[in-house]
Amino acid sequence: MNSHQRVEHPALPDYKNIQEQAASRAELVEQLLDIGAALSSTYDLSALLTLILSKSREITCSDAGSVYLVARTDEIPTLLFKVAQNHSRPQVSFQEFAIPLTRQSLAGYVALTGETLNLPDAYILNPEVPYQLDRSFDRDINYHTRSVLVLPMQNRDGETIGVLQLINRKIRPDLVITPENVIESTQPYSDWEERILHSLASQAAISIERNQLQESIENLFEGFVRASVQVIEARDPCTYGHSERVAELTVRLSEEVNSVSTGTLRKLYFDQRQIQEIRYAALLHDFGKVGVPEAILVKQKKLYPSQLEVIRHRFALAKRTLQMECAQTKFRHLIEHPQHRHVQTEDTCSHCHSLAQLDTKLEEEIQALDRYWQILLEANEPRILAEEPLARLRELSGYTYRDAEGQLRPLVSPDEMAQLMVTKGNLTSEERLAIEYHVTYSYEFLKRIPWTVNLKQVPEIAFGHHEKLDGSGYPQGLKGPEIPIQAQLMTIADIYDALTAGDRPYKRGLPVEAALKILRQEAEQGRINYEFLQLFEQRQVFSVLGHRQETKIELETA
Repeated sequence: MNSHQRVEHPALPDYKNIQEQAASRAELVEQLLDIGAALSSTYDLSALLTLILSKSREITCSDAGSVYLVARTDEIPTLLFKVAQNHSRPQVSFQEFAIPLTRQSLAGYVALTGETLNLPDAYILNPEVPYQLDRSFDRDINYHTRSVLVLPMQNRDGETIGVLQLINRKIRPDLVITPENVIESTQPYSDWEERILHSLASQAAISIERNQLQESIENLFEGFVRASVQVIEARDPCTYGHSERVAELTVRLSEEVNSVSTGTLRKLYFDQRQIQEIRYAALLHDFGKVGVPEAILVKQKKLYPSQLEVIRHRFALAKRTLQMECAQTKFRHLIEHPQHRHVQTEDTCSHCHSLAQLDTKLEEEIQALDRYWQILLEANEPRILAEEPLARLRELSGYTYRDAEGQLRPLVSPDEMAQLMVTKGNLTSEERLAIEYHVTYSYEFLKRIPWTVNLKQVPEIAFGHHEKLDGSGYPQGLKGPEIPIQAQLMTIADIYDALTAGDRPYKRGLPVEAALKILRQEAEQGRINYEFLQLFEQRQVFSVLGHRQETKIELETA
């Protein structure tokens, strides 16, 4: 071998380049893992689609992009343009709209065929392909679309539920694309990026489907709740709208609690899921009324209408009996004095005087019955009874009449009299217990529902809406911290609406100030949460119902 001959050695590997590629791949894997975690934890559809698009653009260094969802709810399927982003045109706003699902558009072709389109230049297409780029977007925003990657987002069954479209892969992330620099600033999408985006699109499809399923479940449950409220109101038309008003008041009060930055309430905060939990509990808090006898639910006065009608017939029978007895007495008198001839003046005729006395007695007894009837009608109203009407009712309780069989019967039965003797409201203690038991019925019903983790407290919140801080509430007689905070909020809303509602036939709705005064008294006596009530009044939570607090001048004028 020539000593001057050079020996060639095999080329050494470019370790630096290999390390850079490995680091880049590792970084990409980390990004994909982070994206997967983010997709799994995002429940809002708009936020989910925005995340999918932004991360896809980030991985591929895309200047712009959009996401479409396939809508098959109508007879003719469409593509919904849901999200769009453009780094070079950040000021341009995009609105959701629908386009026909056909092969003529890039997204439509991909959605129908399941194929991926990787176009180096969307303005230069084979004339034989069915699809074309809609250049009106570019004209409207003074933009130029060049490289395009359009991928189907398919679920586990291979069904395309959406389309991911990326536009203009840039050579550097910081570049701003213009019609003038688009050629030198952009490049085609590589096979590697296409494979990565396919994986991401599949994962995104599963997340979207999960999100849509979650939304469907929530819509289904929302419909169930609405239907349940309708059932309650159908059973008790007197309180129509009560459940929804209580829900509006409670939700608004919860939101106001979130905005407090001082005092003890600053420690409280309800996230959106908790507020939804509060809303469902408020909407369903009276569902147990379906288990209360309807007659008690719709009872307007102390006596049921059928009872009052029966008593009216008794009064009529008692009057007719008095008239017949008077007539019979007169007839016997005439039979016993057959020789009587009216030859004397009326002043001196003893027989005429006896007959007149019978008529007078009859008139007095009928007038007494009429007075009793009026007392009964007044006592039947759901007002607070004074001592005098109570005394007259006790007199009436001893009044008897002779029935059709000639038997002496009380004109008003003991049960009827017990109802009339209710000193406040229109319900007996037994009827009030039946009404109060609706809370337990509600709880028994609600706890049978397999609530999600975010809604698991709905039964407990609804169960506590009639509890009072001093233990005087029902059904459990809970005190203070034993009552869920959410239930304490609902208690204020429930009492306020019960006081102000104008749809109760047995009472008029109170003005706002009068209702607040009663609530203040309840708070001062330690029955309801004073801080929540202060917030309710100061932030005028009742304004969600269109109510406003009267000024001092208005109150004095009234």
